[in-house]
Amino acid sequence: MQEASFIGLIRALIYFFAFYYIVKFLARLFLPVLAKKVVEKAEEQFKQQHQQYQDQSTSYQSQTPKNDVPHETKKVGEYIDFEEVE
Repeated sequence: MQEASFIGLIRALIYFFAFYYIVKFLARLFLPVLAKKVVEKAEEQFKQQHQQYQDQSTSYQSQTPKNDVPHETKKVGEYIDFEEVE
């Protein structure tokens, strides 16, 4: 059976702080690069979606007939404004 010693506690604290500062240092180096990659990928996906939308809208416009004569809409009836009676 082993007992905890003061030297073991100090060694564990040193390892903990060393690991913490190494991770912090590496995060400062690599997180901006990773964030830039994520933003670039999102921008690329947005451009692709926008291009697909543009393609769909242009194909829809090309399918619609282009007559200069406007079509007459059916008139169902006249508009009646109802007032509330108390």
